[in-house]
Amino acid sequence: MENKTLIPSGAKPIVQIRNLSKTFQEGGRSRTVLDELSADFQEGEFAVLLGRSGSGKSTLLNLISGIEKPTAGDVDVNGVTITRLSEKERTLFRRDHIGFVFQFFNLIPTLTVLENVTLPQELAGYNGRSLNDAALNLLAQVGLADRRDTFPDKLSGGEQQRVAIARALAHNPLLVLADEPTGNLDEETGDKVLDILLSLTRSAGKTLIMATHSTEVIPLANRVFSIHDGRLVAETEGIARL
Repeated sequence: MENKTLIPSGAKPIVQIRNLSKTFQEGGRSRTVLDELSADFQEGEFAVLLGRSGSGKSTLLNLISGIEKPTAGDVDVNGVTITRLSEKERTLFRRDHIGFVFQFFNLIPTLTVLENVTLPQELAGYNGRSLNDAALNLLAQVGLADRRDTFPDKLSGGEQQRVAIARALAHNPLLVLADEPTGNLDEETGDKVLDILLSLTRSAGKTLIMATHSTEVIPLANRVFSIHDGRLVAETEGIARL
């Protein structure tokens, strides 16, 4: 697997969460999943969120990305308070600045591998040969350039996740979020997918925040957090700075 990398001295926060809370209504009762969380995530950092199923890991990623809105508190991404944007503004911000890797790949079955990778940029209004060239370069980096015209149902789970990683990075996002990216894969395939994800995000200097059950990624992370009873607890502080 990839080795842990140092965060450069003076790296700025890409994500800042302040007093973030999320409460759901269930059968007439309120359930608080996240309770006044505050934390910063630095430029180029690989941060891991650990916690049992239902602890709120996915909810936190959804709040950071603007998929969901909090009950209280704010999320800033690169200086933009996305929690104060409208739903349409959040969607556009996410499209332009955030890459998301999901556990179940979320590829569009009627599109080829290449079309799945280029879709985010096409939705943003980009097209042309340079778009295809950039996508093919990413597919080469994940080892799937020769499958460009294949449909997702002809790919293995590991191959589908590699396509999803290429898609998440195709628009050069500020931030990459990964929700259990190896959770639907066997251990060997999951290790390979994790290596690819870390290699690509680190070589591009991206901030990566990953929610996972796997403790194997802990030695690779710059910081590790766990979510207990709605609270975010730092298990491992940032490693030595350059």
